[in-house]
Amino acid sequence: MSLEIIEVCVNCWACEPLCPNEAIYEAKPHFLINPEKCTECAGDYDDPQCAAICPIEGAILDDFGAALNPPGSLTGIPPEKMAEVMAEMQSR
Repeated sequence: MSLEIIEVCVNCWACEPLCPNEAIYEAKPHFLINPEKCTECAGDYDDPQCAAICPIEGAILDDFGAALNPPGSLTGIPPEKMAEVMAEMQSR
């Protein structure tokens, strides 16, 4: 049972001090989670603290590779709408 931080991480340092197991560490080019230390905060918190504070959608994955903060979850903007707006902006 371990979470994973992927390359979209921007090294903002929000998650690292919240980890009760000190499983998150700075690496290049982004933070990583030591799978041997990560318990997904079980026994300490109801939800993984790194995912609860992470400001980057899709940066932290569960054991199944699913994003804990999937696209649209933090902004409230559905991914389809975001893609539509971005395409319109780029066409200008």
